[in-house]
Amino acid sequence: MRKIKLKIRKGDLVQVIAGDSKGTQGKVLEVIIDKNRAVVEGANLVSKHTKPNAANPNGGIIKKEAPIHISNLALIDPKSGKITRVGRQKNSEGKLVRVAKKSGEEIK
Repeated sequence: MRKIKLKIRKGDLVQVIAGDSKGTQGKVLEVIIDKNRAVVEGANLVSKHTKPNAANPNGGIIKKEAPIHISNLALIDPKSGKITRVGRQKNSEGKLVRVAKKSGEEIK
């Protein structure tokens, strides 16, 4: 199977553009490549029922982030703070880097 190149990576600042969490901005905590999904901080929260354990002696219901499909996320331009598409370009050292389409700024 071919490895797909995703335009969103762990640590990126993204905005949810579709679904129940639409408009939410957050940092990508994890990217699940095989399922084309990402876990975004504070977005797509689900209620998880937990049994009492050492970490949580009372148990109960906790809110947890669930993965969102990559197509429902848009990267935030580091220069303007608005959503942007992602391109790839060679930099001065000849290395391929991600670039924001709106500002042309390199995405670190």
